[in-house]
Amino acid sequence: MVRWHATRTKIQLKLAIQRSRMLQEKKAALAKKSRLEIAELVERNKLESARVKTESLIMDDVHLELLELLELYCETLYARFGLLEIRNNEPEDAIREPMIAIIHAAHRTEVKELHILQDMLSARYSTEFSEAALNNTENCVPERITRKLAFHMPPPEMVDAYLGEICKAYQVPFDQASAPPDTPPTDASDHDWRKLVQRFDALRRNNE
Repeated sequence: MVRWHATRTKIQLKLAIQRSRMLQEKKAALAKKSRLEIAELVERNKLESARVKTESLIMDDVHLELLELLELYCETLYARFGLLEIRNNEPEDAIREPMIAIIHAAHRTEVKELHILQDMLSARYSTEFSEAALNNTENCVPERITRKLAFHMPPPEMVDAYLGEICKAYQVPFDQASAPPDTPPTDASDHDWRKLVQRFDALRRNNE
């Protein structure tokens, strides 16, 4: 059983931040390569293969956003680490959200440093607190975390819209849904659609 150790936890926070950032950079590079491959598939008229690859790319994008959020929460805890050293059974409000988010979501990533950190943070406060964070008791986990974890297969309209934007970026003709419509498709939430549009903007910047 892991026991709370302030110095080791602070070091582990730094390691988790560094490793998460490295993984994000690696995934971003792979995503750029995938976008090029998708454009080439469309150019060769292999649309079904391009759509399957685009589905995977969208899911990877969502996971990348989860890593970015967890990195931000780790940075918050690192900057406010003094609050973790206050003797309490419950975290101060300024660190409650990042504590809950990391304990709940760390093991849903491939970052081993986050897994270790999750165990360390779980040992800091009461068993009731850590179990509530793990189980999302009374919806205590931030919604922006639970949305990323609950994201399922993107609807066809979203896939085609994303595929169209990729083709536009690489100047490959694509007739169907070459840009996202003004309103989301019926089976995509407003939140998901807003995030998709934001990813379109990032896609444009990455290919300029």
